[in-house]
Amino acid sequence: MNYMKRLLAFVLMTLLFLLFPLSQVSSAQAATLRLSSSSFTLEVGHYKTLSVSGTRNKVTWSSSNKSVAAVSSTGKVTAKAPGTATIYANVSGKKLSGKVTVIKLNYSSATLATGDTKTLKVSGSSAKVTWSSSNKSIAAVSSAGKVTAKAPGTVTIYASVSGKKLSSKITVVKLNYSSATLTTGDTKTLKVSGSSAQVTWTSSNKSVATVSSAGKVTAKAAGTATISATVSGKALKSTITVKAKNPVTPTPTVTPSTTPTATPVPTMTPEQSAAATPSTTPDTNSDSSAEPIAATGTKIIGYYASWSAYSGYTPDRIDAAKLTHINYAFANIGSDLKVTLGYPDIDPGNISKLNQLKKVNPALKTLISVGGWSWSGRFSDVAATEANRITFADSLVDFIVKYGFDGVDIDWEYPVSGGLSTNSNRPEDKYNFTLLMKTIRERLDARGKIDGKSYLLSFAGGAGSGYIRNTELNKLSQYVDYATVMTYDIHGSWEPYTNFNAPLYVNDPVQPYQISVDSSIQSWLQACFPKNKLVMGVPFYGYVYNAAGSNNQGLYQTYSGASSISYGTLAAYYLNNPDYKQYFHSGSKVPWLYNGSTFITYENEQSMAEKAKYIEEKGLQGAMIWELSQDPNRVLLSSLYKELN
Repeated sequence: MNYMKRLLAFVLMTLLFLLFPLSQVSSAQAATLRLSSSSFTLEVGHYKTLSVSGTRNKVTWSSSNKSVAAVSSTGKVTAKAPGTATIYANVSGKKLSGKVTVIKLNYSSATLATGDTKTLKVSGSSAKVTWSSSNKSIAAVSSAGKVTAKAPGTVTIYASVSGKKLSSKITVVKLNYSSATLTTGDTKTLKVSGSSAQVTWTSSNKSVATVSSAGKVTAKAAGTATISATVSGKALKSTITVKAKNPVTPTPTVTPSTTPTATPVPTMTPEQSAAATPSTTPDTNSDSSAEPIAATGTKIIGYYASWSAYSGYTPDRIDAAKLTHINYAFANIGSDLKVTLGYPDIDPGNISKLNQLKKVNPALKTLISVGGWSWSGRFSDVAATEANRITFADSLVDFIVKYGFDGVDIDWEYPVSGGLSTNSNRPEDKYNFTLLMKTIRERLDARGKIDGKSYLLSFAGGAGSGYIRNTELNKLSQYVDYATVMTYDIHGSWEPYTNFNAPLYVNDPVQPYQISVDSSIQSWLQACFPKNKLVMGVPFYGYVYNAAGSNNQGLYQTYSGASSISYGTLAAYYLNNPDYKQYFHSGSKVPWLYNGSTFITYENEQSMAEKAKYIEEKGLQGAMIWELSQDPNRVLLSSLYKELN
């Protein structure tokens, strides 16, 4: 019995001796299990491999959010999207965890024009970000990540957060000329500095100026064209103003048609006497016989194009006594969505001379016109949010106070669709435009109370039905003093047949493109825009169509090319040219010239008087002129003034 007890005790002691070290090893092993990283930060697209120390057993890996960070069976963590995720390691019944923060810079690269700004942001983490630039002379960055392009070149912007250093490559580009004035036949080569990427060149009006794939601009005909240089998605622009040389008009060989044509012939009256040739040196003083007209009655609003100063037509040459308002065209919109000078080299001097005109006509009102064809690209962004609308409106108020303007003219070409292909636009523009004008009205009124004056607000609108569909004219009217309708460019080089620039009435019922000044005005009125706030546009320019067919005195014929022409150029070189015969369309109330090959649509004193009569008969607010430098001898202006007064 004692033997059995001793044997049992021996067996128990042996078992205890064997099991005790194993339990110690197991406890020690559990105590030393460790994940290689308990917290770490990754950039989207990067990875990090985790491991568990203290065991040789199999580890099972999992992620709390695979869309942010995924983990493989070997512990390789791949960052997918900004945010946080927990990575789990299951081993020997234990669950270890590590927190991964995935971050991303909103732009890994960007191309900016000098003067542009872009705000970089790090998403996925709320930790402090430290910003730095590899070359501050090219692009600087603020503590909030706002990058300002300083000079052409390439720079790296760094964002340091939680021990990680993110980077964005910023390329700053610059066009060597933001504007230039050429004479027909001249050339100028534009270049983009700061980038070796391919540049795509385009012209907004090839009939005025063309541009080659190497940036060589060739002036074709008098007018204005915007040359765009697109590099790495960034569009740079240069405004090219082309002046006409003294033309030498060839005498074409005309072969009269011997068979009747199906094209209807309008009632035409050949003019027996040519219009008076303007003096070669325009009078630079206002007409002393003209009584200045009050800005509160019938309006005669003239646009002054700032770039006309380059060709010598400065504001002091304007006949202010015959105008109630002058719109200075144009101010631009900066990348910060604030109003800025369009041509800083000439604008201050122009504006100073503009203000001096109030000595001639104390009732004269001056407005800054913002946007226009070339600079409407940012209007959609301006109008998109309340914050942007306020920023823009406040900058407008600051601008007019600084430069002494009496109001603001918004020339957005165009809400929702249309305009340059590089413009931003959105369907909401229709409603946002109304909100923008409301905000501007409120800011102008608030400033007016401080200054003790009423600041004016107007906008320039399109003549087509598309513009009416894309705006809320009935609502816009409550915020503006008046609106001007661009009732010109009704027909032009974008159509396949010769036609009139601004026919007062529809030319002929069988012709395509049935639109006229009258039909446009009627459409605005039908859209519930009040006639006592409606100002009708009149052009001081026309179009020259080359190689026009000889039927129908050149009207409604195919042609080879077209370009715009100012009344001043036309009067100096074409009206008294015996090769050209003058006609007047009794239905559309506009003239044209034809020499058997070249068809010219334009305005003269008679058509201007007809348009003035229409304004009076319809009870409209007045006339708007595009633009004053195109009639340097005031022939058309005098006719308009005489009829409206």
